[in-house]
Amino acid sequence: MTKLYDSVWQRRGVSWIWDNEVLSRIAITSEIVSIRQFLRFSAKKSFKLPSNSGNTLVVDGLEFCLSSMNPCHSEVWLYEDLKGAILSFQDEFSGDAALIFRIPCGENLLERDITTGCIFWNCTVPYIDKKIEFGRLLWGEGSNQPREIVIKLQGKTIGWFHPRLS
Repeated sequence: MTKLYDSVWQRRGVSWIWDNEVLSRIAITSEIVSIRQFLRFSAKKSFKLPSNSGNTLVVDGLEFCLSSMNPCHSEVWLYEDLKGAILSFQDEFSGDAALIFRIPCGENLLERDITTGCIFWNCTVPYIDKKIEFGRLLWGEGSNQPREIVIKLQGKTIGWFHPRLS
């Protein structure tokens, strides 16, 4: 797993971030959109990015969507709906904008299997014993894996970054 120490994730690509302090430097609360708003925006196409001088969209609520569905439905929704919206976002901004999913408990929900490098989503109650193949569904795993975002001075992981889903 490659580590990312620079701030490219704040200007382009797709990220899943769980550090609120870092996110507060990129977007104020009123600029963060819900997952529902994001799905509507991606269907409409043209919209302005509210954060980071017009370079970033921060989306909240992914963990609530996934925890409210049966894991089988979550997998279908991730692959068909969310991935489609992400691809639409990337096309709209030609890869020159950042899409950040705020996941407050992401360090517990997103887990990398050390042996395979695959990223899994740990389901919550009542499906606490289930895992969703998050990475395979969104970016296909393989050699096209995300990078672990690390705060250089603290050596602390704050999320995952992928330059472009396909």
